[in-house]
Amino acid sequence: MTDSSERPDGSNAEADEVVLDAKGLRALAHPVRVQLVGLLRKYGPSTATRLAERLGVNSGTASYHLRQLGAAGFVQEDTERGNARERWWRSVHQRTWFNDPNLAEREPEATLAYLQSVAATYTLRAQQTLNELQTMPRAWRDNFDMSNWALRLTPEETAALHQEFRDVIARYRPDTPETAATAPEGAERVDVITHVLPELDLPSADPSIPRKATGTETS
Repeated sequence: MTDSSERPDGSNAEADEVVLDAKGLRALAHPVRVQLVGLLRKYGPSTATRLAERLGVNSGTASYHLRQLGAAGFVQEDTERGNARERWWRSVHQRTWFNDPNLAEREPEATLAYLQSVAATYTLRAQQTLNELQTMPRAWRDNFDMSNWALRLTPEETAALHQEFRDVIARYRPDTPETAATAPEGAERVDVITHVLPELDLPSADPSIPRKATGTETS
């Protein structure tokens, strides 16, 4: 269902990853759908009713968006759990890659809507952590971090910096059902969210078209 089987780093896409094509981009250009995919990846199979409760929407809305995600290949019905009264859904992939500047130019509105949905999801995650910060164990509070560094880089240097981030992250244990079962005692899910945000002295000719869309939306 993708235009490319290559990850942004040039390696072959894994079975639990999806590289967005035009159809997938349009399907995810809605904040509720981005959040639904994220919840299924994080917590595993669930029903529209339970997902709706987590998101604060009605079950009809959740069901509608799950069907749209199903048609686009992001989720599928979990027939082993479902019954005549209740449908269960599961995520097909664990990671989403979007790194196609040409697609961003062909689908500027869908690109902007998708990236805004992802940004809103990241903001919500940060706020949830802040709300829970005071009740976290001291060891986790001491390792919580929100930082920014202002750099002056060329596009090529920025690309190199981004690749270095990826290389560092790749050295650590990903959060998957398999690794969760074998992780050391005390290991918890840690979201590492990066933003590389150019602040150009001169605005682009068309601010509605991102200069480069790159990154992942995981869970």
